[in-house]
Amino acid sequence: MRSVVQRVRCAAVRVDDRIVGEIDAGLLVLLGVFEGDDEAAARRIARKLVNLRIFADDRGRMNRSVLDVGGSILLVSQFTLCADTRQGNRPSFVNAARPEVAEPLVNRTADLLREHGVTVATGEFGASMLVSLENDGPVTIVLDEAAGG
Repeated sequence: MRSVVQRVRCAAVRVDDRIVGEIDAGLLVLLGVFEGDDEAAARRIARKLVNLRIFADDRGRMNRSVLDVGGSILLVSQFTLCADTRQGNRPSFVNAARPEVAEPLVNRTADLLREHGVTVATGEFGASMLVSLENDGPVTIVLDEAAGG
C-alpha cells in the first residue's frame, strides 16, 4: 500500500454533489493498494498512520500523533497512487490491485484505524470524487507499506 498523508485543518470528499465523508483537524489519507498487498500491509500502514508524529507539541516540534491530538482521519481510496511512470508519458496501472481485492483492503484499513481509537471518515470506493482540504503546514508525507511499493 502507498499513501499520501496530509495534515489538515479540515477535509471533505464529495460524490455527485453530496458530502460522503468529512473531518475537522487530522489527516487526509489517499490510499493506493497494489497487487500483492494483504492484511499485513493494512496493519502496518494503519499502525504507522495512527502513530506518525507530524502534529506540533507545546514547543512547536512535530512530535504528536493523530491519536495524541484527538484528530480524525479521512481515508480516500486512490488507485492512481499505484501508477508506474517509468516509461512514456501515459501512466500504467497494471500494479494496482483489482477492485475486488483493493476495496476490502481499504475497508479493512479503515476498520483497523478505528480499532486504534481514531474517528475515520471515508470516500466512496470506485466513485469519481472531489476532495477538498485545508493543508496545515503544509505537511505532506508519502508512506509505502506495499509488496509493490
